[in-house]
Amino acid sequence: MNAEIIAVGSELLLGQIANTNAQFLSKQLAEIGINVFYHTVVGDNEQRLEDTIYQASKRADLIIFTGGLGPTKDDLTKETIARVLEKSLVTDEQAMRSIEMYFEKTGRTMTPNNRKQALVLEGAAVLTNDYGMAPGMAIEVSGKRYMLFPGPPKELQPMFLNHGRAYLLNQLAVKERIESRVLRFFGIGESQLETEIEDLLEAQTNPTIAPLAGDGEVTLRITAKHESLTEVNRLINESEAAIMARVGEFFYGYNETTLPSELVRELEAQKLTIASAESLTGGLFSERLTEIPGTSQIVKGAIISYQTEVKNQVLNVRSETIEKHGVVSEQCAIEMAEQVMSKLDSDIGVSFTGVAGPGTQDEQPVGTVHIAIARKNAKTKAYLLQLSGGRQAIRMRSVRYACQYLLKELRA
Repeated sequence: MNAEIIAVGSELLLGQIANTNAQFLSKQLAEIGINVFYHTVVGDNEQRLEDTIYQASKRADLIIFTGGLGPTKDDLTKETIARVLEKSLVTDEQAMRSIEMYFEKTGRTMTPNNRKQALVLEGAAVLTNDYGMAPGMAIEVSGKRYMLFPGPPKELQPMFLNHGRAYLLNQLAVKERIESRVLRFFGIGESQLETEIEDLLEAQTNPTIAPLAGDGEVTLRITAKHESLTEVNRLINESEAAIMARVGEFFYGYNETTLPSELVRELEAQKLTIASAESLTGGLFSERLTEIPGTSQIVKGAIISYQTEVKNQVLNVRSETIEKHGVVSEQCAIEMAEQVMSKLDSDIGVSFTGVAGPGTQDEQPVGTVHIAIARKNAKTKAYLLQLSGGRQAIRMRSVRYACQYLLKELRA
């Protein structure tokens, strides 16, 4: 089955909001073996939407619409589809009652146009909206399947996961189990990773391996299908083992995790505390950790030693170290990490000093970063990075590298 996703809404064309629904649906459809060949965005215009529907019906087996199911005059998706498919719109009584109950519960007056949200295509399977008012729907006409979802992601996503996915699997008569596992890598570029596993990519059949680069890291999605879940897992495990034998040193986690999340999980498991001394990153490292719930028992605190005198007077980095090596140096980073660990009585101290730009410092070029990791009863380790990109990119990548270095050490 090949699919096209049509997003309806002039606000998308004006750039007022991003089309995250298409991204979500493409990912979900790929996991159940449906190919998405086109993403289309059309404004709130009946004629243009009608032309788009005709075009999509020529090239797709499944056409998914997002948006335009609301109560206002510019919400015209189902009316236009009904006209194209020569179907009537009828009131779904369950949806109507749900809308009425919402207004009763909130104490608001229901205007007549809200009744429009309960209209569905005659003969369609109704997809319950558990987080909003307008229901979704699915219908087959002349061998083509049409699915309509509301535009707000908070309504669309649970509707698809709870109702739309099951509908599609039933329509496909899928007997096979389709499962995916995402492997996450950091510190290796997409081109290098693909080169390392090129023969695996060329030989893939079942499972399939799909690389994806984004936001400074690379992921590999392994997808397998078989009637037996045990066999599906065996196939995925075999592919994962082959991949890890090539690039396992850059692996840090599975599926939707992040480097900070994995670090917090590891610190929790080992009952360790951490403190940071941050110059270059200005508190960004501690922010990334503390935005994860439950880190109050892990993060002791942070000292943002942005200026030289703070490094010297608060962190007690020796004056001779600063004079001889400068603040952008391995020696300074080491003392910062050791001092913050001591002052905040943590198990681990991590420090950041460097040049984010736009100008140089201590004759060091933009992108020079020193990270140090201190641990009790162990020699402090220092790392030198030469990063490219803008100021914020350098700071963000520094935080990610620190998380990766810490994870490697804790998992060793």
